Formats: sequence, C-alpha cells, structure tokens
Amino acid sequence: MGYDGGVQGRRTQWLPMLLLMAAAAVTRTPELMPLNFSAMIALAFCAGAFFPGRLSWGLPLVTLLVTDVVLNRFVYGVPLLSSGTLAFMAGNYAVYGLVILLGRKVSHRSSFVGLLGGGLLGAILFYFLSNTVAWLLNPLYVKSLAGWLQSLTTGVPGYPPTWSFFINTLASTGLFTGLFSAVMKWSAAAEAAKEKEEAEEAEAEEDAEPACEPEPEESRG
Repeated sequence: MGYDGGVQGRRTQWLPMLLLMAAAAVTRTPELMPLNFSAMIALAFCAGAFFPGRLSWGLPLVTLLVTDVVLNRFVYGVPLLSSGTLAFMAGNYAVYGLVILLGRKVSHRSSFVGLLGGGLLGAILFYFLSNTVAWLLNPLYVKSLAGWLQSLTTGVPGYPPTWSFFINTLASTGLFTGLFSAVMKWSAAAEAAKEKEEAEEAEAEEDAEPACEPEPEESRG
C-alpha cells in the first residue's frame, strides 16, 4: 500500500505498523535487551509520522498501556491502581504523546535523514521530560535544581545512572526509527511504482483495442 499525499488520502500499511508494535512490545521484555533499549519511543515518533489519523495516537498508546499492565502486574508486582503508579504512568503517557505530536509535525514526507533526526530529537525530549516527571514524583529526589540535575545524571542511589539509560534510549530509538522509516519509505515507493505500472498497462490495453469500424453504406437502413 502507498501514500497519495495528504493525511486523509494516506493508505494504511498494516504489516509494517503491526511489526513495529510487536517489536516495541518485545523489546520491553525484562532482561531481553539492555536497560532502556526499547523501540517504544521509535514507535511513538513513527506512529505520528506515518500512521494515519487516530491510529497515530491509538496504536502506540494501546501498546504502551498493555505492556505496562502486563509488566506491572506479572513482573514487577506493582499495584496498578495505586496513586503513585497512576501518576507515573500519566506523566509518561503525556511525554509519549508529545513524541507522537513531534512525529506528526515532522511527517512521512520528510527525508530519511529528517525522520532519523526527528526520532533522535524525540529520544532527547523523552529523556529530559520523563526524568523531570520522576524528579517531581519520586520522594527520593530533593525538589531543587540540584535534585533535578541528579535525576538527569546520577539518578537514585543503588541504581545505574540515568545518563547510561539515556545512551541506550538514544541508540535504540535511532536504530528502530531508521529501520522503520526505511521500510515504510521503501514500501510506499514500491507500491507507487506498482500502481504506476498497472495504470500504464491499463492505458496501453485501451490504446491497443481496435476502433469500431463504420457500417457499410448498403447495410444502413
């Protein structure tokens, strides 16, 4: 399937969409990937850039919600309806929403380099905003400039520094944004070429059809 220009005319490419959603979900599996090496930010950005209409919001946020519920319930044992959990989730979802919005502003019409740069910008935006949410909500952070800088660098004592998470986030977002953008652009170009070829063949067949011969004079009444 391809694109014909505007958002309303954009055709839905379900297979690449579902593959990216699956990749985002799988990369959130604990211990499968390095910490914070996930396709979720790439999914949010690329959904904004490539997915049509409401799908650009619904598909990434549903993927995030389902994986959050599964991880919190069955892996981390975190109560889903506690005020702390809901506050963290709401803050993170708002940040993901901004990344989706960034993708919509960049759009699928941008060059591959532009899309890759937009995905990396989304990762940087996510790093600053999500750690700011953690600084605001986590009681282990002092509510001061020093505490905010701690949330962006060393993080909470006893855990890896947040800057190391940022490196993994930047690398994974760049990787998955690049892969998905390349697949989507290749798929759109291939479909457009196929549609053009079919249209040319149909036009050639029409031109090859013999014109209707006029009736002989004597056969006319």
